[in-house]
Amino acid sequence: MFEGFKQVKIDTGEATISVRYSGDGPPLLLLHGHPQTHACWHKVAPRLAQHFTVVVPDLRGYGDSSKPPTTPDHEPYSKRAMARDQVEVMLQLGFERFKVAGHDRGGRVAYRMALDYTEKVLKLAVLDILPTYEHFQRTGKDFALGYWHWFFLAQPFDLPERMIGANPDNYYYHFQRPGVESTQPRPAFFSDEALADYLRSVHNPATIHAMCEDYRAAATYDFKLDEADRGHKRIECPVLALWGGKGLVGQLYDVLAVWRDWADRVEGHAIENSGHYIEEEAPEETYAAFHKFFS
Repeated sequence: MFEGFKQVKIDTGEATISVRYSGDGPPLLLLHGHPQTHACWHKVAPRLAQHFTVVVPDLRGYGDSSKPPTTPDHEPYSKRAMARDQVEVMLQLGFERFKVAGHDRGGRVAYRMALDYTEKVLKLAVLDILPTYEHFQRTGKDFALGYWHWFFLAQPFDLPERMIGANPDNYYYHFQRPGVESTQPRPAFFSDEALADYLRSVHNPATIHAMCEDYRAAATYDFKLDEADRGHKRIECPVLALWGGKGLVGQLYDVLAVWRDWADRVEGHAIENSGHYIEEEAPEETYAAFHKFFS
């Protein structure tokens, strides 16, 4: 999936991050979402590497990156902690300043990085998200039903871990595959190779626990950080917001208006032929939007 990309493990001092990278242009960091790995970028990263030095890591807790012990306040799985990892990854690869794009959870790491490291993030793209604070503050029936996993995964240890661990296949990606009973057809946009990487990862109990901690941190530590920053600290770099035209985010919110409460320079649009998994469902449109914005 990543022909020509180098693969390394980078010790950030807090975690060991598995990274692929390629290209020799300006640095561009791509961050994946839940419950995926860096493999979600395989349809766009090789093309972007013709113009940028593209860095595609697994976030801490996900994929082949390490799963540090947690703490009662969930800080080790906060987006601030994940952002620290990625800033150190880029530094060890030789990049003091860089551009970043994040989908889903990776988008939350990316905007936190832009708030915490204003001197390092040159441009920011966020895919199919609003700031975590905004989602929780605006929660209603439609969001709670559509994003029910936010509230399930954030339950205290170890209820969600035990329930998911009993049958990961029927929790994650519960559509038709060999050996898995389901009435839902498998989405055509998931390639065999990428799906295999996702499933391999989510069968690891340590990954299941780390992903639950990610959501516990979102509902507590991350929410408080956002609450403290909203109205007091702004994203200084240009922001590109993309969302799936078939997804829930654009149906529930005025996406650009919300992001303009957080940043002065915001542009973006819906990817009309896509749901939530934009970079896999609409790779041509994602590539075109990234190439234009980051160039």
